[in-house]
Amino acid sequence: MILVFIEHKDCVLNKTSLEAITAAQSIGKDLGLKVTAVIPCDKDCDLVQEIAGYGLEKVIVVKNEKLGTYTPDAYADAWEQVIKATNPQYVVMSHTYQVRDFAPKVAARLGREVVGDCIRYKAEGGKLVLTRRIFLGKLDADVTLGGEAPYFVTFQSGAFRGDNAEKGSAAVETMDVSVGDVRMTPEAPFQEAKASVDLTKSEIIVAIGRGIKSQENIAIAEKLAEVLGADVAASRPICDSEWLPIDRQIGSSGQTVAPKLYIALGISGAIQHIVGMKNAGTIVAINKDAEAPIFDIADYGIVGDLFEAVPVLTEEIKKAKG
Repeated sequence: MILVFIEHKDCVLNKTSLEAITAAQSIGKDLGLKVTAVIPCDKDCDLVQEIAGYGLEKVIVVKNEKLGTYTPDAYADAWEQVIKATNPQYVVMSHTYQVRDFAPKVAARLGREVVGDCIRYKAEGGKLVLTRRIFLGKLDADVTLGGEAPYFVTFQSGAFRGDNAEKGSAAVETMDVSVGDVRMTPEAPFQEAKASVDLTKSEIIVAIGRGIKSQENIAIAEKLAEVLGADVAASRPICDSEWLPIDRQIGSSGQTVAPKLYIALGISGAIQHIVGMKNAGTIVAINKDAEAPIFDIADYGIVGDLFEAVPVLTEEIKKAKG
């Protein structure tokens, strides 16, 4: 069996959990294992029926009044009991801040380890070989799992596509768990007041880099984004210059995104930026430097002046849309 963690806030799904379902379904096919989703909560939740609509063996609703708001103490207690009751081979999760907080705690209680932030896997001899990026994405490392199950695995956002999760019909069961002392009082999650967009939810992103040259020229990218229904983002130098707010930054020190379409304008492709957008469905790059690293990962590229190419592209898209 594979257990997959469904993360939510007040019964509102964290979409990366669908990516975890996709990963678990894929692993299940390769290893011949069935997949069960686990939803921790303190009440009846419409999210349960939503998750039950995917191709899972069942959905376990883990209930306790202390699970209404996330705390590592409560979640660790709940997960320890679920794992001991179900005896899974793998526990699959998305590599979110929440998972990074409590998953190692659970694994340590069971004398196990977490292989975190994986970007892909392959099945060999009935076991998984997991790939992680190291040294800010400069190298890929293959990791094998030793010891006894359960094996804890987290996948990087965008490693799998949530819209590829197979639909189906899953049985639902409730498991009441006991939770010990919770040693903290959680506060509301930090959110910058000026944050205007969650780029992790964007389906199309137009990103700008140093090649845009000045803040006034951002209007060129904004016009392209408008006709595409896209969000505008940037590499770190743009945000450091305060041409765009920090919540628009993509990369190792910004947001990690996986839109269906990512258009990079004047972005050379430093590894710190690439680690934040490499899992986009389709990558289009426009840069006058034919040797720019961004072209190594781009699906389509235009070697040319963005100030000439982008207005033409914008007009052609307008014509195509009628």
